[in-house]
Amino acid sequence: MSSDFAAARLNMVESQIRTADVTDLPLQDALRVVPRENLVPAGKAYLAYADAEVEYAPGRTLMRPRDIGKLLQNLKPRAGEKALAIAAPYAAVVLETMGLQVTRLDGDDLTAVQGGEYDVIVCEGAVPKAPASWTGALALNGRLGVVEREGPVGRAAIYARAEDGVARRAAFDSTPSLLAGFPVETGFAF
Repeated sequence: MSSDFAAARLNMVESQIRTADVTDLPLQDALRVVPRENLVPAGKAYLAYADAEVEYAPGRTLMRPRDIGKLLQNLKPRAGEKALAIAAPYAAVVLETMGLQVTRLDGDDLTAVQGGEYDVIVCEGAVPKAPASWTGALALNGRLGVVEREGPVGRAAIYARAEDGVARRAAFDSTPSLLAGFPVETGFAF
């Protein structure tokens, strides 16, 4: 690990994440140590801590640091919980660092959720609407965080499962890239 990356990581937390009201201390601690540069191709490592999305595979990007920090804070992850990271390699490592048991889903079919019920589900790409397979994989009191986007700006949506069903609330504006395989349905509107 380069000391330049260590300094960039600290600057990312101090200038992009904490200033976005991400106040969860265990989350901040994890963000300070996870080497984001290891999750992108070597030629793009210099972008790892920039206030930008970084492509890690064709059509897949890491969320902006501010946005993934806010999304994870809204999910309130805690050590010992079971998590699913959908097209979310950085979030997966952060959650593992926080003591969660993480399953990764990063193949062609991102709706094929397996492995039972999850306390936390997170996706680093945008979708028009969270698939039913994602909300259906939530354990009782489980939380799903994903950006739902049909136009230029999306909204981070937090889904929570209770005994009487699944509730949704909007958390903040975000503009991550749309994931392939989740087309926006166009329609007519006045």
